[in-house]
Amino acid sequence: MTTMQMEYRLSQLDQLEAESIHIFREVAAEFEKPVLMCSGGKDSIVMLRLAEKAFYPAKLPFPILQVDTGFDFPEVLEARDRWVARLGARLVVASVDEAIRRGIVVDDGRTSRNRLQIGTLLNAIEENGFTAAFGGGRRDEEKARAKERIYSHRDEFGQWDPKNQRPELWNLYNGRIRPGEHMRIFPLSNWTELDVWHYIARERIDIPTIYYAHDRNVIARDGMLLSASHAVRPRNGEKIERRRVRFRTVGDMTLTGCVESDADNVEKIIEEISVARVTERGATRGDDRFSEAAMEDRKKEGYF
Repeated sequence: MTTMQMEYRLSQLDQLEAESIHIFREVAAEFEKPVLMCSGGKDSIVMLRLAEKAFYPAKLPFPILQVDTGFDFPEVLEARDRWVARLGARLVVASVDEAIRRGIVVDDGRTSRNRLQIGTLLNAIEENGFTAAFGGGRRDEEKARAKERIYSHRDEFGQWDPKNQRPELWNLYNGRIRPGEHMRIFPLSNWTELDVWHYIARERIDIPTIYYAHDRNVIARDGMLLSASHAVRPRNGEKIERRRVRFRTVGDMTLTGCVESDADNVEKIIEEISVARVTERGATRGDDRFSEAAMEDRKKEGYF
């Protein structure tokens, strides 16, 4: 008599999901006061879905933190609010405008709102006593993020030292911190942009409409297409054009570009990304173009 042995394997997407859920549960058990940072973009919304699965049927055991630049896309804030309402979560908004009024950060007229998020975020973490902050960074996005561990240590000044990373052998994480320090946690570290979109398709996740192709008034500037708005107006020689575009990533509308596209559903977006040779940040984020080490410099200061 022969016995048949069934071999059970998880798909790549199931493995990534399981790893992320494990990370959420580890952090909730280990840290006194975690928080989930949510910009309202696709990665942070996927994190919300994973966190929902990790603790279902209970509510999230931590609040949601958003750093509001004052120049966020309305569609992104609407998606954020829908998720907060559906999950019944507590939302903490750290406003750059409020930080400027309180003197926490200084608006010199030259520094981008994206960079002013750093001091605003660090102040919110300190004031609320958060000991761990989930972020949606992925290693495939950018060179500096490729250096991150899943548990990324921040010192008492909120700064990151890429040369002082803790080993994470066999998925064992060292969450020990001193008073005043905190950890940044990246549950999506091992995901790619394509993984994220496959997961959005599988889970039928509600994301901001600007990720899908639509007609929009744009201004061509510095090799990017910026959305024309009260915050982005034509300069000398520039003009407003109507084009069919979508956003691959979202952030400060003065620095986040869109790409020409006809991909108006998830399946078409997956086809488009499958042949893309530039990451979403490399293609459409002006704040990463200031220098080769722009992202790493911001992260050392306390950026996401």
